[in-house]
Amino acid sequence: MLENYEINLNTIAILSIDNNTSKVYEDNDTFYVKKNQREIIDDSCKYFGSSFLGRHEGTKNLIGVNYKSPIIIEETRNIIFFPTSSPRFNDCNWIALNKIKSYHKYNNRTQIIFINNEKIEIDISYGSLTNQILRATLLESTLNKRKKIEKNAYN
Repeated sequence: MLENYEINLNTIAILSIDNNTSKVYEDNDTFYVKKNQREIIDDSCKYFGSSFLGRHEGTKNLIGVNYKSPIIIEETRNIIFFPTSSPRFNDCNWIALNKIKSYHKYNNRTQIIFINNEKIEIDISYGSLTNQILRATLLESTLNKRKKIEKNAYN
């Protein structure tokens, strides 16, 4: 079990196991981290120069979402995660937007299939997951438009 972990380009999902443990899925590995999901998200935001609260405020300013907000972990590589419930709850899971291949209803839950064909079932309705994906996609699109405007302003 790892003591520390920062989200990176290989991170697919962070699932809450209990108040002190998370299960991390990466492209080619799965392991446990001795931190809750909120600590991993906050530590990863800090690693890239902000904090969970700073990123949360950024999302609010960019797209007006204040509840179950998607978070930009690292903006230059578009590492964007979204929560499956309120991040205040211990059972909140975090999913990488750009790692989702497809998803569907599965036994009163939702199954997500990732681009590496890993499958996980989470306790979220299909409609709620769709809404979270749409919010995260809106955040990504808004971020990319701003980057393009900035790039064009300096060329």
